[in-house]
Parts: sequence; structure tokens; C-alpha cells
Amino acid sequence: GLGWLTTQSAAIRPVWTMFHLAAFVLGLLLLFQARQPVWLDDAARHVWAKVRTFNQRWGRAAPWLVGGLWALMPCGLLYSALMVAALTSQPLEGAATMALFALGSSLSLWAGPWLFLRLKSWGDGAWGIRSAGFALAAVSAWALWMGLVHDQAPWCITPT
Repeated sequence: GLGWLTTQSAAIRPVWTMFHLAAFVLGLLLLFQARQPVWLDDAARHVWAKVRTFNQRWGRAAPWLVGGLWALMPCGLLYSALMVAALTSQPLEGAATMALFALGSSLSLWAGPWLFLRLKSWGDGAWGIRSAGFALAAVSAWALWMGLVHDQAPWCITPT
């Protein structure tokens, strides 16, 4: 929604750019320092403490509740697959589309944790933070590139 709003409101576009600049700098910090900034680590510990108290309060039902709430979160990839399935001409084709989406998703959701558990034994774990920093910096740089080079930043002076 915020991405759509930035294309509709020129006042929010500089805020959107500053958000991506901040994410880019954070990504570079993670990449080069291989550790989170203290303020981010403290905030994560605070959230994790709340998750632990939630788990203690709800016991064995906690994973089911969190999973149910997680399923209600909007996922652009899931909704785009659902839209493609809805646009098919036959119900069986729509079901096949969703089955193929589930197959592809389940493979990546299985292989990712398996790979990270195997790589956990490599060194002190700094490679995970560095790779997350690289991914964050790369995605933020791409968003900045798209906004500034591909005429999505109208507050910049462009030749007419």
C-alpha cells in the first residue's frame, strides 16, 4: 500500500527514498560488521521476550495460534498466484495452478531451512549476517535505482 501511495502522492516520495537509503546503510553495516547494531539487537531481544511469554501462556496451542495468524498476513506472491488461478478458464486448471504453486513453495520452504541448518556449522555464523546484509543492501539499491533512474522520482530535476 505504501508503494502505491508513493506513486500517488509526491510528498511521500522523498520519505520512500530516505527509507531505502536507511535500509541500504543498514545492509552495508550488516555486511561489513557481521553483527547487528545495538539498538536493533535490543529491540529484537524485547520482541523475543514477548514471544516467549506468549508461548508460556498458551503452551502447546501457541504454534497453532501463531501459524493461523501468520496465514492471515498478506503475501503478494500468494495473492498473485491466486489471481492467476482465478483467471483460468476451468476450475481444474485453477486447482492445478495452485497445486503447482504449493509444490514450488514447499520445495523452497523445505530446502531453505535444511540448507541453513547444514551451514550453521560453518564458523561463527557471521556469514549469515553478512549474506542478509548483502541482500538488504542489494534490494534497497535496486529500489533506489528504479526510483531515480527510471523516472519514478519526480522531485529530481530532469531535462525536458
